[in-house]
Amino acid sequence: MSGLDELTREELQALVVKLYGTVQSQQTEIAELKATVEHQTRRIGDLEKEVARLRGGGSSNPLCIRPSVAKKEKSARKKRKHCFARKSLDPTEVICHAFEECPDCGRRLSGGHIKWRHQVVEIPQVRIEVTDHLFIERYCGVCKKRHVPDAALVLAGVVVGKKSVGIGLMSLIGYLKTVCRVPIGQIRNLLDALWGLSISAGEIVEILHDVAELGESAYKDLLERVRGSPMVHADETGWREDGVNGYIWSFSNPDVRYYTYWQSRGAAVAKEVLGDEFVGTLVADFYAAYNFYDGPKQRCWVHLCRDLNALVEKNSDLPEVASWVESVVQVYRRAKESVNAEHTELERSRLKVDFEQELLDLAKPHLKVMTSVQRVLAERIEGFIGELFTFVCDPEIPSENNAAERAIRPAVVARKISGGSRSARGSKTCSVLRTLFETWTMQGRNTIDACREMITASANAQATASQ
Repeated sequence: MSGLDELTREELQALVVKLYGTVQSQQTEIAELKATVEHQTRRIGDLEKEVARLRGGGSSNPLCIRPSVAKKEKSARKKRKHCFARKSLDPTEVICHAFEECPDCGRRLSGGHIKWRHQVVEIPQVRIEVTDHLFIERYCGVCKKRHVPDAALVLAGVVVGKKSVGIGLMSLIGYLKTVCRVPIGQIRNLLDALWGLSISAGEIVEILHDVAELGESAYKDLLERVRGSPMVHADETGWREDGVNGYIWSFSNPDVRYYTYWQSRGAAVAKEVLGDEFVGTLVADFYAAYNFYDGPKQRCWVHLCRDLNALVEKNSDLPEVASWVESVVQVYRRAKESVNAEHTELERSRLKVDFEQELLDLAKPHLKVMTSVQRVLAERIEGFIGELFTFVCDPEIPSENNAAERAIRPAVVARKISGGSRSARGSKTCSVLRTLFETWTMQGRNTIDACREMITASANAQATASQ
């Protein structure tokens, strides 16, 4: 009680009042904590009952937390046939590092063995090469004529016509713009940073147009190869030309990717591109523009499955929808399994008919039933039933249009970067360059070298034709 003896009566009364208030607040807090403990105790009891119910007895109240998902056992990792680590390159120079003298005693050293190797890959800093080609006129005293070498013959394979930019630089600019999707301004900066070359944006654009015009013949040849292909994947995506909406169309097979720009998205475009020469199988999604083709078609099951999954998600409270979708998917899975089995052509034709009938039986109960949520997809199945199982008869035909999706993706990425093109000539250039570079890539060629070869061949052909 040290210090309290010295307090006055009034100070002791004030202290008592303060302590009384503290006691009251602590009692209130204790009451609240007791109520919380009682609530948690009841909650623990409810959870224990729920656990007991899940184990075989107890309360039937639904558990408000999701049960843990059982962990799947990981299978052994498949061993790779090849190591994909970067391999050592063939050295262009070898430098040996060794002590000529002992760092401790100074004795002269010789011989030895390689302790370790450290390979360094570096790009040398180089400047551009600017070559002045001087054409000297000389007089022949016998013939009484003056002679100057033909520039077209002398500079064949070096430059196109009277241009000052070499074929190698033209190929690099086309590669940067088309394959690497580098904007014009960044191409300028790159050329300046690496080689000290100052070139205007307008000249870069003209170079791209020139490369496309020189590749026009190869572009037409690739279209003929598409038309003569036994199978073509088709797709389209939006593309703006001078602010006006249009479309980039893609037609591809395992060896060729062909692109063309049209303002229309109608069937007339696909009909014009494929022409009457195409008699193979057309693989596409369910877009009506491809309905014109009377030959064999394979509609994309990935698109259909995507819409089926969306239907289940939208109607998660209707278990019959999920059951119907699973039945449709099971038909597709069994059709895919039949492709890998050994069957004769007659057996494959019968399997195709059986799968079509089975799928129609699933769709019929929902046809023209306005209250059925499956109606739209059921009617799609009925409308395209003859084009869903073409892959069963011909195992070379894929059941999906993923090849077209992969072919159109570079154009989509380029559109997000540039926003489109500014003129009809620009759209044509984009289509030609993308066709050439994407095709060379699919063929496993070095695209810069392939572009250089194409420009050289085209320039030589033009020079020969003009003579």
